Amino acid sequence: MDAVSDPDLPSPQNARRPAQHAGLSRRTALRGAALAGGLLSTGLFSGLATPAFAATEYDVVVVGCGAAGMTAALRAAKRGLSTVVIEKAPTFGGSAARSGAGIWIPNNQVILAAGVPDTPAKAAAYLAAVVGGDVPAARQSAFLGNGPAMISFVLNNSPLRFRWMEGYSDYYPELSGGMPNGRSLEPAMFDGKVLGAELARLNPSYIPVPAGLVIYSADYKWLNIAAVNARGAAVAAEAAARGVAALLAGQVPLTMGQALAGGLRAGLAAANVPVLLNTPLVDLAVEGGRVVGAVATLSGTNTTIRAHRGVVVAAGGFEHNASMRGEFQAQPIGTSWTVGARENTGDGIEAGEEIGAALALMDDSWWGPAIPLPDQAYFCLAERTLPGSIIVNQAGQRFVNEAAPYGDVVHVMYERNAASPCIPAWMIVDQNYRNRYLFRDVAPLLPFPDSWYNSGAVFKASTIQGLAAKIGVPGSALASTVSRFNGFALRGRDTDFGRGNSAYDHYYTDPGVVPNSCLAALWLPPFYAFKIVPGDLGTKGGMVTDASARVLRTNGSVIPGLYAAGNSSAAVMGHSYTGSGATIGPAMTFGYVAANHIADNPPA
Repeated sequence: MDAVSDPDLPSPQNARRPAQHAGLSRRTALRGAALAGGLLSTGLFSGLATPAFAATEYDVVVVGCGAAGMTAALRAAKRGLSTVVIEKAPTFGGSAARSGAGIWIPNNQVILAAGVPDTPAKAAAYLAAVVGGDVPAARQSAFLGNGPAMISFVLNNSPLRFRWMEGYSDYYPELSGGMPNGRSLEPAMFDGKVLGAELARLNPSYIPVPAGLVIYSADYKWLNIAAVNARGAAVAAEAAARGVAALLAGQVPLTMGQALAGGLRAGLAAANVPVLLNTPLVDLAVEGGRVVGAVATLSGTNTTIRAHRGVVVAAGGFEHNASMRGEFQAQPIGTSWTVGARENTGDGIEAGEEIGAALALMDDSWWGPAIPLPDQAYFCLAERTLPGSIIVNQAGQRFVNEAAPYGDVVHVMYERNAASPCIPAWMIVDQNYRNRYLFRDVAPLLPFPDSWYNSGAVFKASTIQGLAAKIGVPGSALASTVSRFNGFALRGRDTDFGRGNSAYDHYYTDPGVVPNSCLAALWLPPFYAFKIVPGDLGTKGGMVTDASARVLRTNGSVIPGLYAAGNSSAAVMGHSYTGSGATIGPAMTFGYVAANHIADNPPA
């Protein structure tokens, strides 16, 4: 059946790249030089309890050592399959290690034990309402059906423990099955000492936790407003107390993505799964139409690592591949606005496409407004939601609910950019805002680094008209926009874009601001403008998979022996995003699903 007309498959975007495309020509050239057999050189992998050398034949080869890959490898090993993980980077953890590590899994044992009134029916109704027809119902069901079992498996087979992120609303809680108090998990504190020497190979976090503190993702809501909110101050004190307790206990405390990646890696070590770092995928080995292994570069030599049962590609997206982003995604786009792991250049997706895999959702990403600071792009989450901020286009006008889910804000930026340029946009705040709230890691009242101003990411002026002149927007229009917004703040209702209408809008806000915690007037000079560009957590498109995580061809048939999970596969969330952790939750789940299918279905 033609995949384009099959209602159970997403529409593939599988345009072939020119023969001279760098990724394909490199892969084609390396395939001819690939060597089969032999032993991998000693010292090419790092493990806590791994053998002295690694073989070149396994039941399962997993490509990528992020959350999806490590979950797949751990499950395969625990199902009795010999398994190896190959990783391009010199570190493990991928983008998951850099993240806040929210995990969106409805009906899992952790949230049910905490009293969250979730049910399978609620979760199914909500996911269907958010995703719509972009993703086959069978894949949605596979995610919801396997997610809770995956969480239980990880709890039973690794040192990881999880906490409910109480109060972190689903992103569309007003939809059927949505939950204003949230379903998301995050890792509890993990002692990095468990990793031994392997701790040095953990991919660093996106923004390091300040020394002496133990901070969870759920804490940031309160830490942002600690200067003006009693509970915020109490949470800050609790984070410091946790840090002292960890110090006295002789621990290396890890939270968020560092804890998730570290805990999964410890699970792999206990299961004797070798992890080969600095081992990029070159190609997929195919015999008789079946994927039988992965060609990888080991100490400069191309070696075929055979997989008797299956290959799971979990190598991340293509956010750092300028050619692929230019081909598939709307302009303007760039590789400097993403916070995804720098090694994510689409190698696994290209390798799958070359042997006939269908691709979908390649035009989309896990978007979010970002500020292009000189050291790295800053994914702007709480700052655009806190009261006393607005986002305007190049005409000086608001164009979106600033507190909306981050993916929605960037979708609007692209949709409206042609008619009324929104890229870059500008976030405007006043000194009252700066006096009250944390901004990234700059405490209230403290000045921003000079480098932020010198790079053109931030501007400052004593008047709205002066600020408008610096950022190149009409002064009268910006003044009018601010005046209109100030009226909304006074009345507590945004009649233009509905900011504050959803429970989600109020998560990263200031409950001390009334009548609407999302809205406060901009009145106290000086005023600040922050450049806003379409950033992302990673790309969302990749190989089309079925409910068993098997990769499909453009005609809908299965490529035997090939599985995909995480951002190497087209997202089960389609063009939307259910809640915090809607990237990592499905990534881990479909890694788990792939391993189960491989174990349950030995090749003839």
